[in-house]
Amino acid sequence: MEPTFINKHLRSFYIALSFLTRIQTPLKGDVSQSQIGQSIIFYPLVGAIIGFLFFLLTEAILFFSTDFSSSVLAAIILTVWVLITGGLHLDGLADSADAWIGGQNDRDRTLEIMKDPYCGPIAVAVIILILLLKWAALSQLLRMDQAAFLIVVPMLSRGTILLLFMTTIYARDSGLGAAFLDYMPGENILWGSLIVSACLYLIFGSLFSLLLVALIVLALRAMMVQRLGGMTGDTLGATVEIAEAVALVGLVF
Repeated sequence: MEPTFINKHLRSFYIALSFLTRIQTPLKGDVSQSQIGQSIIFYPLVGAIIGFLFFLLTEAILFFSTDFSSSVLAAIILTVWVLITGGLHLDGLADSADAWIGGQNDRDRTLEIMKDPYCGPIAVAVIILILLLKWAALSQLLRMDQAAFLIVVPMLSRGTILLLFMTTIYARDSGLGAAFLDYMPGENILWGSLIVSACLYLIFGSLFSLLLVALIVLALRAMMVQRLGGMTGDTLGATVEIAEAVALVGLVF
């Protein structure tokens, strides 16, 4: 039974890693809806792995050049950040920005615009502003010699996905989010994962930054519920991107 138990959870981890990153995994065969739902428990872990890769990259560059420009290093890290995630959450941010402005406070129109694959000027502007904010905060953190923060920021931001799934309904009748709601692990397990993530963030990060992210995520959730009656995959992606930017800015203080 033990190997089966290990293989089952290892497969769920591979699904989470494949979905959230462009890292190749030994995942083979068809993926069921239940396996997709179970994989959500590993989202914070995948975030920590992403952050650890950024940390290793930073340390490797600084090892060979101790006076390397913090601004250029921040740009390199941010570029790898986008590439390794495939811009998954940036896409959700862009769709949400377009929909929120173009939807004119109409639920159905907002949901319809989110399906449009094209980016309008508002989406482009929001993506530029988020990336600029991340770059500025990263530059300052690197000047402060606080590269360890890179490990926990992606972990915390992906933990917000767990929080939203536990507290918010899915606004669409069908979609990937429905699989998570139908098959995700019990709330005790999810809360446990989220609490561990928060505690690790307090060790490597800061209480101020954690509280700032919590307030922003709660505000975003309220906006989703008011406009859509719940969340969508795009608003989840937007939340991850905004949470990362807010966390980085909060760590500068």
